[in-house]
Amino acid sequence: MTSSPFPIGTILGYPRIGRRRELKKAVEAFWAGSLTPDELEDAAAELRRATRARLASLGLGATDSSIPESFSYYDQVLDAAVTVGAVPARFASLQDADGGVDLAGYFMIARGSGEDAPLEMTKWFDSNYHYLVPEIGPDTRFRLASDRLVREFEEAKADGYLTRPVIVGPVTFLALSKPADGAPEGFRPLSRLADLLPVYLDLLERLKAAGAHWVQLDEPALVSETLDDSRTDLLAATAQAYDRLGAARERPQLFVAAPYGSLDDALPVLAGTAVEAISLDLVHGGIPSGQDAATKAALQGKTIVGGVIDGHNVWRGDLEAAFGTLESLLALSPNVSASTSTSLLHVPHDVDDEPALHARLSSWLAFADQKVRQVATLARGLDEGHEAIQTELAQASAALSDRANAPGVRDGAVRARAEALTAADFSRGKYTDRLAAQDAALELPLLPTTTIGSFPQTGDIRRARAQFGKGVITEAEYLDLMRAEIKRVVDLQEEIGVDVVVHGEPERNDMVQYFAEHLDGFAVTQNGWVQSYGSRCTRPSILWGDVSRPAPITVDWSTYAQSLTSKPVKGMLTGPVTILAWSFVRDDQPLADTARQVALSLRDEIADLERAGIRVVQVDEPALRELLPLKKRDQPAYLDWSVGSFRLATSGVGDATQIHTHLCYSEFGVVIDAIRDLDADVTSIEAARSRMEVVDDISASGFDHGIGPGVYDIHSPRVPSVAEVTELIEKALSGVPGRQLWINPDCGLKTRGYEETVASLRNIIEATRTVREKQSA
Repeated sequence: MTSSPFPIGTILGYPRIGRRRELKKAVEAFWAGSLTPDELEDAAAELRRATRARLASLGLGATDSSIPESFSYYDQVLDAAVTVGAVPARFASLQDADGGVDLAGYFMIARGSGEDAPLEMTKWFDSNYHYLVPEIGPDTRFRLASDRLVREFEEAKADGYLTRPVIVGPVTFLALSKPADGAPEGFRPLSRLADLLPVYLDLLERLKAAGAHWVQLDEPALVSETLDDSRTDLLAATAQAYDRLGAARERPQLFVAAPYGSLDDALPVLAGTAVEAISLDLVHGGIPSGQDAATKAALQGKTIVGGVIDGHNVWRGDLEAAFGTLESLLALSPNVSASTSTSLLHVPHDVDDEPALHARLSSWLAFADQKVRQVATLARGLDEGHEAIQTELAQASAALSDRANAPGVRDGAVRARAEALTAADFSRGKYTDRLAAQDAALELPLLPTTTIGSFPQTGDIRRARAQFGKGVITEAEYLDLMRAEIKRVVDLQEEIGVDVVVHGEPERNDMVQYFAEHLDGFAVTQNGWVQSYGSRCTRPSILWGDVSRPAPITVDWSTYAQSLTSKPVKGMLTGPVTILAWSFVRDDQPLADTARQVALSLRDEIADLERAGIRVVQVDEPALRELLPLKKRDQPAYLDWSVGSFRLATSGVGDATQIHTHLCYSEFGVVIDAIRDLDADVTSIEAARSRMEVVDDISASGFDHGIGPGVYDIHSPRVPSVAEVTELIEKALSGVPGRQLWINPDCGLKTRGYEETVASLRNIIEATRTVREKQSA
């Protein structure tokens, strides 16, 4: 194995959707049949070339492995699965003789087809990115089924770049997998590590032969204490994996990246292996201390990659402090490199692409491109000394000071209101009293049906919103178009037979951005897109100052919908935790303080909805589990303030007003106590893609409030059959009393088309009626 130094400055990954969402558009065109596989490959190759050129222009070395090769058509965990041939048995027909799948097959595994359900999807650690969950069984055949990573490295090399291939590491890959259907009880995918490692060795050998000097293996599982595998098993697997990979003769040098937290007890394990470089997330974890003599000695021979630039948020930050942190790392190793704390997948491309943002606010921000420049600056400082970058450090410090003193960052009235809160502001009446009052007010049938909120956002809806924003149509014309869509949605639900109706949210571009546009303390972007999953992109808002509500936000839309039907209409709000999780939140005060400000604004909105006659209000908290800290020591404090902010928002209403909440991708069993403490009258939760796995947790917990485990996976274009939905409802009833059970989709319907939505909802209602008849027989 030849040796070359690790680059003195690098990033762990870069946005892969394109500055104008070029990948999203090309992939969706391929799905629609308007692009051939070759045309999609060409579009992706062009995007990769543009990314490499951009990173080199921002200061990363073109020929020293600084630039990560981290492209994906859909998801990096899915990429790892198809690379090692881990394709579920139901998709085995898609594989060729070597176990590989073509692009159509790749997307079929991600999205499902006919009766073949896609891979389950869940949140990637404590981010708003979603990954696909591999399915591993005792008989899963591992083999190097795809050489795409090698080919992409060779593509870069042909263009004059020596990049660093990136793949999910073997420990994280197995730790994030679930047992395949039919696996014996108690089987854990991590037990297959010895069978998987030869495939990684084969891949490393091929990358070495292609000319790669370094390979990045992403192992965020090593910083998490929330996974199913025990910490002891994870650490043993880490030692096994990297002893084996490190011992290989024909391989590139190994860089293990561990973002999203501190390595803690995993650092000595990695230090004791032959890996040549280790990243430390120094935004979410501090500089390691208290290491034993053997670990200290081992680290002296490795490159320590200091993740001092926040890859998870958009603030310019304290560059002087970041450089000081890097200098402190020299006590661990003479070889120190500057980096981002995580992949820049989580932030938009470029602040300079946001001319509508106020110039003062822009000066406080750093998107992906600015963060790459920051890394390059710090790398130059490591190479040439502090004085060489004094100007850049001073400019960053001046921006930090300006931000602290800017109007709106602190609002005395907002802070006084939060400080005056008492315990009574966080509690409602007894649930049994509320249930009786709601039963009398709403008169709902057994197994009441509803949807989660949004209906399909058609091209006409998006076009009308864009035209209104540009002044092409008047406000009156826009309101008429939105009301016509609301009437269409309400009439459709009446005709299908939905019991609790929604207005469909046609006026909303995004469930967080819509509220951000109506609350003080927020700013929104034009091109600040980030990938959520697959081709789905969002534009997180920027929460920069103290938050308040200048006027009602949703009341007119909900009351208009209620005027069209005698059935109860749900008012639809996004909860305080989710607004924080899906925004770029100020980092100059505790999240708990910001959450209370948002909660008070929502409390005012709910009070206005109740006064307007809305008897059901849903406050969505799909991100409750997402923000759960990866370290157990940090979880109690988080759960205290996150639950408290929800209760603050929802505790101002009377007993007869029914409060719903919705959680998606929230492993129920992990946060069951927190969900109970929310004290919502009804909780809906994602369950269809996992085939009601959540029911066992619900049953075992003794959860006694209303619960709606989803029966329709809205993240796939599949239409569930009546028989499939019936089976899911009956499975839910095996663990949930009928008096508690609600029937609903997994999530909102915004991303689906009307044809599949209507067909799916009709099947849900038919299945519900069938089960009701059985229950009453």
